[in-house]
Amino acid sequence: MTLFNENYSKLPGSYLFSTIAKRVAAYKEAHPGAQVISLGIGDVSRPLVPAVVEALHRACDEMGRAETFRGYGPEQGYAFLREAILKHDYLDRGISLEADEIFVSDGAKSDVANFQELFDRSCTVALQDPVYPVYLDTNVMAGRTGAFENGRFEGIVYLPCTEENGFVPQLPQQRADIVYLCSPNNPTGAAMTRAELKKWVDWAAANQSVILYDSAYEAFITQQDVPHSIYEIPGAEKVAVEFRSFSKTAGFTGTRCAYTVVPKALQVYNRAGQAQSLNALWLRRQTTKFNGVPYIVQRAAEAVFSPQGQCQIQEVIEGYRQNARVILQALQNAGLTAFGGVNAPYIWLKTPQGSDSWSFFDRLLTEARVVGTPGVGFGACGEGFFRLTAFNTPALTQEAAQRIAALKF
Repeated sequence: MTLFNENYSKLPGSYLFSTIAKRVAAYKEAHPGAQVISLGIGDVSRPLVPAVVEALHRACDEMGRAETFRGYGPEQGYAFLREAILKHDYLDRGISLEADEIFVSDGAKSDVANFQELFDRSCTVALQDPVYPVYLDTNVMAGRTGAFENGRFEGIVYLPCTEENGFVPQLPQQRADIVYLCSPNNPTGAAMTRAELKKWVDWAAANQSVILYDSAYEAFITQQDVPHSIYEIPGAEKVAVEFRSFSKTAGFTGTRCAYTVVPKALQVYNRAGQAQSLNALWLRRQTTKFNGVPYIVQRAAEAVFSPQGQCQIQEVIEGYRQNARVILQALQNAGLTAFGGVNAPYIWLKTPQGSDSWSFFDRLLTEARVVGTPGVGFGACGEGFFRLTAFNTPALTQEAAQRIAALKF
């Protein structure tokens, strides 16, 4: 008899976005011809920019010639991309890092999910509520939690992000070994200021804790007091790992490229109290379990940092920002309270009185033919809220906004 990992049985139902897809498919089948507009899943709608496509073509041509063909590449990423990332995202911002602290991957979701492998199963985990499901679910799968009861897992330190605290996580009363922070945040759209993030860095240093910092949406930041990187905070290189992605920044959701920064100054310990470099552990993990991102994709990612690439992707990002403004205005016109959409491509709205997250989902789908994401799918503190994304086309976003504004709440 072969036993399976029973931690998977703790997970309630199916993955959030799979459930949404099934509901939408059922509605479309029952209403053929209905135009349903999705402001739900955070997938982009604009194509890759010309600078990226040209780089892809050049790299494909290289792969077709014997003298420039490449087979296996370095698991941690080619030097040309790591150096480009280092200069643009860190050195140019006055952040001192080195190229071998940057690891190129096929997605921030994969890295965030896999990084927890480096920690002992006994480590306690703290995370925001509401939260991107992957942070929580992968730790459940790894066996770091107890049972799921009343919307929460035993053994997890939850950091409530509510309207009262501006959806910014407050320092916990108890210690945690690993803390997941996402800023700008998915799903709430809230972003931590420099002062707020400094409190977390200082807390992690005092508690010898590790912050896993997801900054996949930093390109959408508009306010000056919101850091683009946690390493803008002094001492963060000793306590934090940072995850970045080209998915929303440059439309790579289908092309797949991201990177994780693991500073060599960040140390963890064995049971005897001996220090170990987390950078060395992640390198060992990646070289064992990962064969690297395709050469052509890395050349495409490198083109993002070219002057033409930067100009082109900023135009795309501004288009998504405008979509967020359109959605926010529509929600206000409909008499709804909404948050986010300023430093992030996500709008977090408060459902009408007497309406829970899933009933609001059903109403929006059936009456406006618009798809969003129920807040409760991100955690108990998400009940009574709903997420919309700014990633559809301008025309469809405008149409969806008009449909929502026409509803009576």
